[in-house]
Amino acid sequence: MCGIIGIASGEPANHLLYDGLLLLQHRGQDAAGIVTAEKNTFHMAKGQGLVRDVFRTRDMRNLEGQIGIGHCRYPTAGSASSSAEAQPLYVNSPFGIVLAHNGNLTNSDELAKDIFREDFRHVNTSSDSEVLLNVLANELQKAVTRHELDSATVFKAVKALHKRVKGAYAVVAMIAGYGLLAFRDPNGIRPLVIATKETEGNPEYLIASESVAANSLGFQILRDVEPGEAILIDVDRNFHTDNSINSRELCPCIFEYVYLARPDSVLNGISVYETRLRMGRSLADQIRRDHADIKIDVVIPIPDSSRPAAMEMAVSLKVPFREGFIKNRYIGRTFIMPGQEKRKKSVRQKLNPITMEFKGKNVMLVDDSIVRGTTAREIVQMAREAGARRVFFASAAPPVRYPNVYGIDMPSAKELIANGRKNFEISSELGVDRLIYQSLEALVSGVQSVNPKINRFETSCFTGQYVTGDVTSEYLRLIEARRNDKELSRNITTSNQLDLNLV
Repeated sequence: MCGIIGIASGEPANHLLYDGLLLLQHRGQDAAGIVTAEKNTFHMAKGQGLVRDVFRTRDMRNLEGQIGIGHCRYPTAGSASSSAEAQPLYVNSPFGIVLAHNGNLTNSDELAKDIFREDFRHVNTSSDSEVLLNVLANELQKAVTRHELDSATVFKAVKALHKRVKGAYAVVAMIAGYGLLAFRDPNGIRPLVIATKETEGNPEYLIASESVAANSLGFQILRDVEPGEAILIDVDRNFHTDNSINSRELCPCIFEYVYLARPDSVLNGISVYETRLRMGRSLADQIRRDHADIKIDVVIPIPDSSRPAAMEMAVSLKVPFREGFIKNRYIGRTFIMPGQEKRKKSVRQKLNPITMEFKGKNVMLVDDSIVRGTTAREIVQMAREAGARRVFFASAAPPVRYPNVYGIDMPSAKELIANGRKNFEISSELGVDRLIYQSLEALVSGVQSVNPKINRFETSCFTGQYVTGDVTSEYLRLIEARRNDKELSRNITTSNQLDLNLV
């Protein structure tokens, strides 16, 4: 899971990119980077950490030019957290290309071998984004004639890339001297929106992972990038597009609406906030239908993304809604943190209960999802320590039973609390008096009702059915080996040592 942004502006792009990344910070807190283009020269600044910590005043001064791209990163598929893998990434041939990517390639290993053996290109990191960049560079090199590049040539290269690359990818890139390129995989799994701002000359353009980046920067949403579509905005801000790729059915990731995206974003024509309200409403319906025997004194959300669902549940059930936990906003998202002890410690640092909201009450806790169960288990214990009489727990998402391979670094299957367990077993593991999961049917129906044009969603972490059709049991075993806590901790230690050696 990452945040990407591209700007083609009539003013310096550096501050727009910086502000845009701040708005996308929830999508990646591991590393950040910006590249701007001034004529044929790229200016780059990137590093590990939050956006506000990576860029200094001197960096912003050096990021000259009116066109640029930015990225904020979470490592995916068990990759190491390393400054070498901070994006955007760069190759100098042909033309000079920089690229930022959100998603995950499912045939990355195979492509890396092909790049070395057939394309005579070297990949220097374990990042699938570097593989993707080199595939694009190679296809551009094959498509161009007489070293002359135009939109038709670029689109030909992207079509060839679509034929080689499998998985999920939303991309912004720049080609030196030519402009800003964006494209989305043929299933449209990861989000990408286009926005515009009218000026005296040609319009300015913004392309980003979420609409919130455009709205807050004064751009008007134009539309979503279509599955398989490629867009080129040249240095004069002329807009070129090609959607002739034989795209598959749009299958956006439903977990974007459950957890990943900001509630004030609109993705694929669907308001994230509205979907979360509907999740709460359907949970309330389920409680009335299947759990009418429980008495709820108060509904309390687990901050932050579950708040709209919890509020709507409370309204629907006519039960008081209260803020029972105060959140420390300087702790990252815990389900992605490697190491069980680190996750447990982070939960206690991240949330602190308000005792008066729990003491002597039957409490309904509401969270967006339950992944490993580490957060949920610790929170239930905190509620009991604060004096709750009974603790019920509702998840706005169905049980997460399978790994995600499309850009969310969910752990290996054996680390998922719902994998291979029945509801009562999960309830016992969490220590709750009643556990209520949203049904998949209700979740899909609620999201789909906001935009009925979308017939299918990517729901593999709930169903084990992967929309790209190429995810094998062998691939899942490989991902599991890379994602387990021991391997992740080893990768991080190794990468930190490498970073120190490079200083």
